[in-house]
Amino acid sequence: MDNILVSISCITYNHEKFIADAIDSFLMQETNFKFEILIHDDASTDRTAYKIREYEKKYPDLIKTIYQTENQYSKGVLVSRFNYERAKGKYLAICEGDDFWTDPNKLQKQVDYMEKHPECSLCVHAGNLVSASERKLLSQNRPNSKNKIFTVAETIEGGGGLFLTNSMLCLTEFVQNRPNFIENAPVEDYPLAINLSLRGTVYYIDEFMSSYRVGDSGSWTARNLSSFEKKIKHFNEIADMLDEINRYTNFQYENVLTRTKKRNQFSLLLEQRKYKEVKIGEFKDIYLELGYKSRIIIFLEQYYPGILRFMISAKRKLIR
Repeated sequence: MDNILVSISCITYNHEKFIADAIDSFLMQETNFKFEILIHDDASTDRTAYKIREYEKKYPDLIKTIYQTENQYSKGVLVSRFNYERAKGKYLAICEGDDFWTDPNKLQKQVDYMEKHPECSLCVHAGNLVSASERKLLSQNRPNSKNKIFTVAETIEGGGGLFLTNSMLCLTEFVQNRPNFIENAPVEDYPLAINLSLRGTVYYIDEFMSSYRVGDSGSWTARNLSSFEKKIKHFNEIADMLDEINRYTNFQYENVLTRTKKRNQFSLLLEQRKYKEVKIGEFKDIYLELGYKSRIIIFLEQYYPGILRFMISAKRKLIR
């Protein structure tokens, strides 16, 4: 019996510059329980696999690897499955190879809560968004200003950016046995969070315990949202996923699912600078719910874009 309580799942591809930060952040975890590190390299074309092997030699009982010879993601394979299906821990922690944890007590804090609250299916926390190369702080992901239990509706409406993927600790059984709407989705973290919210409670710890890299050319975002056409395709697929969730839940959350689809359409209209459309018709209520600052920015972008660009440039100079 391994007595492993937590399985850490790390999916990586061409993360040569970053994978050491990820693995080091796993190794620094201070826990009173055993954990395993599951790393899946999807046939990286750089030196990612070489760096993983260096760690594997030092920690053969802790680090368990899969090295693909052919890229599985390009074949449409959900590569996270390779780690999820072999996970031995009661809990599963997720962190991709270009991200990293910053608190050595992260796992212990999350496990302590979940062990005391068996109704909890997902535990998350706050995190920083940093530049890929310099690890410079760009922004923060802080879903709430204090600890909080998120409802199913809040998890749905919060979208894929509500929780950082590398903050997620969940019950492994709910990841290994999951509905088709996750299998069919264009992304995994968002429908995974929704499914976990349906299976139990979602608890947020208001502490910054991880960093998420932004601007990596090999990231999922860079590959899949690099053009507006790809974004439209992505949001259409998200809409299909939300429709599938609606049927899966017997239309129990139809109102919030419909509203979330409309918010996504609203975002696309803003990106297209279709400002008149966002202020009328079916989108008017969403526009009116925006904060005063957001509506001022839209007004300036619509009528005085030069002034807005000047203000943004001035702000950046002040930050420097």
